[in-house]
Amino acid sequence: MSPSSSSSSCLSHLISATANLRSMHNIPMISHSIAISKFPHPFSSSSSSLPLSLSFTINGGGGGGPFLSYPSQKSPSFLISSPKIQSLRLFAAASVPEAKSDEPIKPAGLIQTLQLGAMFGTWYLLNIYFNIYNKQVLKVYPFPATVTAFQFGFASLMINLIWSLNLHPRPNITRSQLVAILPLVVAHTMGNLLTNISLGKVAVSFTHTIKAMEPFFTVLLSSLFLGEMPTFAVVSSLVPIVGGVALASMTELSFNWIGFATAMASNLTNQSRNVLSKKLMVNEEETLDNINLYSLITIISFILLVPFTIFLEGFKFTPSYLQSAACQGLNVRELCVRSVLAGICFHAYQQVSYGILQMVSPVSHSVGNCVKRVVVIVSSVIFFQIPLAPLNMLGTGLALVGVFLYSRAKQIKPKPHTKAA
Repeated sequence: MSPSSSSSSCLSHLISATANLRSMHNIPMISHSIAISKFPHPFSSSSSSLPLSLSFTINGGGGGGPFLSYPSQKSPSFLISSPKIQSLRLFAAASVPEAKSDEPIKPAGLIQTLQLGAMFGTWYLLNIYFNIYNKQVLKVYPFPATVTAFQFGFASLMINLIWSLNLHPRPNITRSQLVAILPLVVAHTMGNLLTNISLGKVAVSFTHTIKAMEPFFTVLLSSLFLGEMPTFAVVSSLVPIVGGVALASMTELSFNWIGFATAMASNLTNQSRNVLSKKLMVNEEETLDNINLYSLITIISFILLVPFTIFLEGFKFTPSYLQSAACQGLNVRELCVRSVLAGICFHAYQQVSYGILQMVSPVSHSVGNCVKRVVVIVSSVIFFQIPLAPLNMLGTGLALVGVFLYSRAKQIKPKPHTKAA
């Protein structure tokens, strides 16, 4: 008798004995099979390999040994699994990862989203404190150019401290980079100066309501100088923006033409700065990281603004001018503390803003700016207890809704025009 026939006979006797034992004691049997592909036939001298099925029999109270069977042979009926076991097999097979899928999944998208959300929240919180402290200072110390120069100077001091402590590498700026940065410096300087002039003349909520007009200036400049014609949806979104700002301006109790005009002008400069900053970040040859880009802009802005401030307002850091603030509600110590706190918040929120701009598009940054204005307007109204007429609130809300519609309209890509055959 050959080894193959002998092994088959032994296997048949073993299977028959097990079946008799199960029938005698009425023991339920569950079988589970694991396929092992290309396992060599143990009883054949041939070099061919066949799939082997390894079955484990599990009784009600104890475990049985493994059985070997081949697909070419017909398995006994008690080796066939129940439907529930077949379902478990399918589930287990689907749960087992493939050869290269056992590596941990990197939640890079989730981490980046959480980081961006934290940056937006920090940006809003710093803006709230900056506008409160800044308004308190400008209310008793009405020298916006001096206040802006102090904020630039304080930020420049912090930047140089960071570089000196090697917390961030100092950039080696080239001549071409300096030429590319200069337009940003002018826009950055004028935007902050005009905003402080407006904050000194009108309420914080009104200044930020006017500054919701930034999308209007973006569309206007793009069509005039870049030849980019806006879509119908974009133009339609500008209607509630313009109408809302006009309604809020007519019903504003603290309305002032200087505050209104300077807030409008800051829209132009700030929006130009954002677009130019994004272009500079995209240009690989002129790229600076966001920290050094903002740092260089701030330092150069301070250097340019100091002589302009002295020419425009004179030197106002004298005891007599500081004491005059005490007569209006803030003593010298309180004035200095609030000025320093405003300088810290100014540097921090500008830095975070540039960090966000490097991660998102200018349109997304403008949308975030709109949400920031809502937060600042609500917080300033509550803190300073600003009385608002119903029409004023309606106009402010209408303008902010228009900015939201504008952001949605900018995300809609126009369909390409197809030429007729």
